Amino acid sequence: MQLTFLGTSAGKPTRERNVSALALEFEQDNKWYLFDCGEATQHQILRSRLSIGKLDTIFITHMHGDHYYGLPGLLSSKKLDTAFRPLTLYGPTGIKKFLECVIDVSFENLGYTLKIIEYKAEETFGFDKFSLKVLSLEHSIESFAFYIKENDITNRLNEAKLRSFGLEPSPLYGELQRGNCITFQGKKLEPGEFMLPPERGRRLIIAGDNSKPEILGRYLKEIDLLVHECTYTQQDYDHLQAKVLHTTAKDLGKAVQKRHVKNVIASHINPRYNNHSIKGTDVLYHEIKAYYKGRVFIANDLDVYRLSKDGMVEKL
Repeated sequence: MQLTFLGTSAGKPTRERNVSALALEFEQDNKWYLFDCGEATQHQILRSRLSIGKLDTIFITHMHGDHYYGLPGLLSSKKLDTAFRPLTLYGPTGIKKFLECVIDVSFENLGYTLKIIEYKAEETFGFDKFSLKVLSLEHSIESFAFYIKENDITNRLNEAKLRSFGLEPSPLYGELQRGNCITFQGKKLEPGEFMLPPERGRRLIIAGDNSKPEILGRYLKEIDLLVHECTYTQQDYDHLQAKVLHTTAKDLGKAVQKRHVKNVIASHINPRYNNHSIKGTDVLYHEIKAYYKGRVFIANDLDVYRLSKDGMVEKL
């Protein structure tokens, strides 16, 4: 499973960061999924190894412009690229009205089928390789997180055991995987005798803007990865004249430590933390680590991370 960060800035683009967008890919798949689509996301896709033609589904976390203003351009370019693969878009209430106002979303105009689904909190949707549940967050408007659970693999054959019986890979393997009995050298072989234990699917949460990571509560337990905003250090947030509903590095660190989250990737970085200022992103990293013992990464644009089957995250 790979995650490509196409935009990691909070609120507005900077010289170093574009606004929110994240791509998710699964192994042995011919499509990918986009979470949020801030302005100029299509430009970021051009700078990555991703193809608009293989984009299958878009998920929008909330109706703040830095998370969805890139949709009209992306959807239009898909037509110009003659990438006519159907596309489904999941978003909160209002996303359909926005797109219908900005562009003609009919098949006659786009040249491909665009299905728009406005979700509600606690809804669950099923996909080829995973299920996704919509979770409410706390922000200045309705904002949501997506709890993604990869399907467990339940049809893994114990090939070593089959070979010990003299049965080499053949179409009979497929019959066992489908739950059918087979006969080999006059012996009846039951599928249950040759199956490995189920392999647990990976679990992760991709969150939109949120002032209280603790609101995710029990969903943080036993996940392999949390992708969450980390807009300010606590000190900088405390000195803001007008408070905004965003997460501090301190609050993020405390919440994930309490729930023993394995890996955290922080994004949605305030523009004040940059390579040309006194305060770089290291201050965010160290503040999270002051409260959290797990693995932390501060995402940059075009970073690619791999979440392995054993739940380890590495930056590629």
